[in-house]
Amino acid sequence: METEKRRREILNILHKASRPLTGTELAQNFNVSRQVIVQDIAILRASGEEILASLQGYLIPAKQQENRVRVVVACRHTREQIEDELGIVVDFGGRALDVIVEHPVYGELRGNLMIASRYDLKLFLESLDKTAANPLLALTGGIHLHTLEAPGQTVMEEITAALHKAGYLVK
Repeated sequence: METEKRRREILNILHKASRPLTGTELAQNFNVSRQVIVQDIAILRASGEEILASLQGYLIPAKQQENRVRVVVACRHTREQIEDELGIVVDFGGRALDVIVEHPVYGELRGNLMIASRYDLKLFLESLDKTAANPLLALTGGIHLHTLEAPGQTVMEEITAALHKAGYLVK
């Protein structure tokens, strides 16, 4: 398959996908290596396509639905408290879309999380443990931002109240 045609088809598949797709899945679909897909995604992103890379795979962010509410919250906690913090979000039916820190040299650093369930959270924590990678909060003494999404204002208020009660929100 011609390179440009494959890239257009990758976009088409990602637009139709109901879940993130891994590089391996896409590679198998086109009978190419995962590295070819990684390069294709990089080129598509450089050309202005909004493709997110998350632990679960690649996805094109859905337009925010009218009834969904998004807020950015400032948090502070330790690495050991990540499970509790993000667990609060998903237990109330919310999603942690990303984590953002302000680095003194690089400026804003953002990591796509797309954590919407305890299972997503489990995979994220296992990935941190398996790779021995430091979470972004390690760069800023625990201070970071999250973009959170909830199915309505009431749910978002419950999430932020629970995060506040647990002592994770920075005012």
